[in-house]
Amino acid sequence: MSALVWCGIAVLGGLGAVARVLVATAVSARLPRAFPLGTFVVNVSGAFLLGVLAGVETSGDAYRLAGLAVLGSYTTFSTWMLEARLLQEYGRGRVALAYVGLSLGVGLGTVALGRLVGSLL
Repeated sequence: MSALVWCGIAVLGGLGAVARVLVATAVSARLPRAFPLGTFVVNVSGAFLLGVLAGVETSGDAYRLAGLAVLGSYTTFSTWMLEARLLQEYGRGRVALAYVGLSLGVGLGTVALGRLVGSLL
């Protein structure tokens, strides 16, 4: 992998992380905090876009830049798990379980949808 691709990964990874914060904050500011919808929206939209990349059969440096750098830093497994754990600690175990289940189910569904969309492009 070239130095230019490494630099691109660093820059695009930073932009993906900033996009995550902006989207999650915007969603959370407009909706009640009973459910961590900001992270949910980020992860589901990232799953869809990753599915699109798979559907159009992106590979090589393009995949590294778009899939790993941008979408890898945009989506956030660690925040998802932390939020689920905090919900459980605050006595909201059912909400935590729903959060994990919905995230997995909707995430897998949107990856499949994204892949279908990508294959049609």
